Amino acid sequence: SSSMDTPPTLESILSQEGEDPIVLEDTCTLNTDNMDAQSCETSSVASSDSGDLAHLKRHKFTLIKMFCFWSLDRISSKIFHIFIQDKVDAGLPTAITMSGVIAVGTSHGLALVFDTNQALRLCLGSKTTGAEFGAVSALSINHDCSRLLCGFAKGQITMWDLANGKLLRTITDAHPPGTAILHVKFTDDPTVAISNDSGGSVFELTFRRVMGMRSCDSRCLFSGSKGEVCCIEPLRAPPDFTDHPIMCYSLLAMASLTKILVIGLKPTLNVWMTFPYTKTDPSSVPHLAWQFVPVQKMVNPILAFCKGDSIHFLLVSAQLNVQPTQHLFFAYCKTWINSCTLVLVDSHEKLHVVDRPSHEVLETQDLEQVQLVYNSQHFKSLATGGNVSQALALVGEKACYQSVSTHAGQIICLGTKVFFCLQRLDCLLKQEDFVEALTLAWSFHEGTAKAVVGLPGDPKKRKEAVSDKMAEILLQFAEYALKKCPEQGKIQVMGQHFQDVIPVLVEYCLLLQKVDLLFNQLYPRLLENMAAKGIFLESLETHIVANRLGHLSTAILRDLLAHYHDSGMMDSLERCIVHLDVTNLDIQQVIQICWNNQLYDAVIYIYNRGMNDYITPMEVSSAPRCCFIDEDVVMGNKLLVYLSCCLAGRAYPLGDIPEDLVVQVKNQVFEFLIRLHSGNSSQEEVVTFPFIRTLLHFDAREFLNVLAMTFDDFQNDKQALEYQQRIVDILLQLMVDNPDFTPSQVGGLFTFLARQLAKPNNTLFVNRKLFDQVLEFLCCPDDDSRHAERQQVLLELLQVGGVVQFNEEKLFTLAEKAAFYQICEFLYEKKHLYDGIIDCYLKDPLRKAEIFNYIHNLLSMPGYTSEEKNRVRHKVLQHIQVSGIHTNFLIGLSLFKDNFKFFSTPVL
Repeated sequence: SSSMDTPPTLESILSQEGEDPIVLEDTCTLNTDNMDAQSCETSSVASSDSGDLAHLKRHKFTLIKMFCFWSLDRISSKIFHIFIQDKVDAGLPTAITMSGVIAVGTSHGLALVFDTNQALRLCLGSKTTGAEFGAVSALSINHDCSRLLCGFAKGQITMWDLANGKLLRTITDAHPPGTAILHVKFTDDPTVAISNDSGGSVFELTFRRVMGMRSCDSRCLFSGSKGEVCCIEPLRAPPDFTDHPIMCYSLLAMASLTKILVIGLKPTLNVWMTFPYTKTDPSSVPHLAWQFVPVQKMVNPILAFCKGDSIHFLLVSAQLNVQPTQHLFFAYCKTWINSCTLVLVDSHEKLHVVDRPSHEVLETQDLEQVQLVYNSQHFKSLATGGNVSQALALVGEKACYQSVSTHAGQIICLGTKVFFCLQRLDCLLKQEDFVEALTLAWSFHEGTAKAVVGLPGDPKKRKEAVSDKMAEILLQFAEYALKKCPEQGKIQVMGQHFQDVIPVLVEYCLLLQKVDLLFNQLYPRLLENMAAKGIFLESLETHIVANRLGHLSTAILRDLLAHYHDSGMMDSLERCIVHLDVTNLDIQQVIQICWNNQLYDAVIYIYNRGMNDYITPMEVSSAPRCCFIDEDVVMGNKLLVYLSCCLAGRAYPLGDIPEDLVVQVKNQVFEFLIRLHSGNSSQEEVVTFPFIRTLLHFDAREFLNVLAMTFDDFQNDKQALEYQQRIVDILLQLMVDNPDFTPSQVGGLFTFLARQLAKPNNTLFVNRKLFDQVLEFLCCPDDDSRHAERQQVLLELLQVGGVVQFNEEKLFTLAEKAAFYQICEFLYEKKHLYDGIIDCYLKDPLRKAEIFNYIHNLLSMPGYTSEEKNRVRHKVLQHIQVSGIHTNFLIGLSLFKDNFKFFSTPVL
């Protein structure tokens, strides 16, 4: 692979035409109140005096931020320069770390903090402090990106608030004096950090705040006198694994010059593993890196470590069982990109992208011209007199721990003049992990990925750039799927292969709103394989039903209909049709297919949306008949719902009828219902009002319910009120004195009418004689058939207000003759004649056993007078005298003896 071209000089960058320098926003302007020729003290950038232009002019300095895009062979990279002229002398870069922000430490003791848009937000520390503490030798950002720890060459540690740039702690006594800080790292516990000094010792730092006072307690975890530690790595969980059971142990990996140690800080300090090195070059640098990796259906952390020419991987389970998994032979410093990919830098400054499972080197790049920053001076502790062992100083010659940082799938390498950023995207494509690459790219598109370097800051431009890149990936993915398609003939295997690919292609094309890419580039390419074509067409259903894809070309529609029909996917076909624009279909052909397969929703939808015809579906569906098969029942139920929708202004099966058609459709439906004969009638046809008649025979109650809901909206519509009266007249004409309809159906009609007549603004007219006629029909004493049904129908009619339509004396007489005791009870209840109700219970063989519950409830009613109780007493005694004292009756009375204590003992 080719090496990187020569980086541009600062002068060439500044002289480029057409590229305006990016000026810091007001909130990013540095406060220069305390600046002099020797110092660069800054307070919070956010709190600087940015609004006073005169203030800025008094201090003649310029802060310029320039970015250059840089290409490596198949690796996306970016180089950006930071140049601060005049008074702001930051020094050379010495350390870098990346999380939600990028922090860069300098040789003058400053920490520069950039946001995700690469704008300088904070300049922490000062040159004066740098003269006291030395260069920044280590950096760490906590998990929520709110705190920054800075370790210094002279042994001090500072903590900064990244929200406002405030200095929170200066720690000077965490470890023995005279040693440099090699590493300082936050753990997942925000109150605990780990530090490692040039004496080889490791310390636990516990941050406390009591009564507003901040402090730090230090505990030695490992003494350099037992073997110098030169690398530490606490286990920090990504967001998805913060609840992993292993996190309760707060694991810490340490690399000394002779071995690897893994210790647990919680619940008590414990050594879980030691792993001695094999014989290696004394100058080789040990490295550690944790990563959560799925292994055997479980996700557990793996520790990768190396010293010399081999890398080992240790799997740590939730039970703290540690076992080696595999090792590679290299001599690198390293870090993880994801669970399958590592980035390794060897001693010759070549960067290698390695696939862990296969050990394959995916990419190699020469970093020589990046000029990596090494940590040699800190390992030799030059700032404190160089009092370190020869072994540690030898290792420090090639130590670059603070020059490589990783976050969110990106690697940043720190050079003396440039930053080199390796993005994860191209590595994933090299691995042919297209799904993960698309997921990552979409996070760039939506702006949810953190610490993204190399993309335009403007959201619109960023989305355009990422969208174009994702289109390339989608085309590559399709070509890869076709190329890797299993052997021809194995339909199921081929189907599963494309099932893992094509839905992803469809999903991202629609997310990116690239319909042209989907149908004009991807689909023609996939047509070469029949299995791919079928999966593609089937993948459209979810998006069509979700209204994300409403218009298809004629060719695509034709293919979709043919595939679903030939595959027997009729339900799916219907679900798609009712969400599509069908105006460019061969409507007659599609309707025929839908009728043949009982796709009634689709038939109605096509007539409505394709031909603006709301009546033909009802004409075909409600052809005159009295007997109904199963198919008729399905169609009839749909027809009733469709009728209800049309009359209510709603489209079927979803949506709304266009506003300008609502009244027209409603009137057309009423005209259809009140037709005297069907459109295909002959002179011999004697069936009148065939459509209403059919609906009544199908389900009279539901048809009347549809009318009832419709009539509720007719208060101020004269035309609709006329239709209402006409329909009621037709119903009466068809159902009264017609043996084709049962008492329940006739009673349902009059119940419906009673409800309509009881409305305050009722305009309906119904001849009262018809109610009398229905009453005599229901109470006919010579008809013993359907006795319970007829009584129940009449009771419902009375309960909805129909009682006002009858002469009560005549009603009571007819009910008593017909043995409709529940009707008699209803009338007695209306007049509060409770003793009469007892008569009804006693005479009704079906409810005689319920009399005691009724009497108990009656006598328990609040406000029940003595006179009323005496009437009940009289009725009970009368029953005893007429019928004799039956055992069951006495038992019943005994259950309610408290209510019957006023009865005389001799009588009972």
